[in-house]
Amino acid sequence: MTGKDMAAPTLKWGHININVSNLEDSISFYEKLGFSMIIPGIPYLGIERDSGNPVPSAQAEALGIPENSTARACIMQLDEGFPKIDLTEFAKDSPQPAGTNDDLGMVRLCLATQNLAEDYESLLKAGVEFLSAPTEGVKGMADIALCKDPDGTLIELIEVHFEKWRN
Repeated sequence: MTGKDMAAPTLKWGHININVSNLEDSISFYEKLGFSMIIPGIPYLGIERDSGNPVPSAQAEALGIPENSTARACIMQLDEGFPKIDLTEFAKDSPQPAGTNDDLGMVRLCLATQNLAEDYESLLKAGVEFLSAPTEGVKGMADIALCKDPDGTLIELIEVHFEKWRN
């Protein structure tokens, strides 16, 4: 069977998982960005928010994590749409740091805004650490700013100016 003969997958956005070192600090950070917690835990994985319980063996195997891993987590959303984010704190002695923009794999989460300058100032006042101030993109097609969460996960804020994409 060739690619032409195969039915396209019926995939839709679900969630993005962000592993964190301190669940409560990360919840507070993402709330500053406008996220709200919708589920205290990840029920289908047997992970709760308040107690670092062992992830069931079958789910640990499915996730490719060591058996007897313990975790705390929650599911958050920015609005009522998708994707959601899962914040997961694994009990681990020496977690790896977050990647940088030139590493392989997913290195940053991008959130769109209607008013980058206003959101930037508001988030600065709320204590969010930015790596760059709002910067105009090529031909003014977008303005971007980069901040990071408590574990160094990069968060890009973007205000897109679609009217400038047509020129």
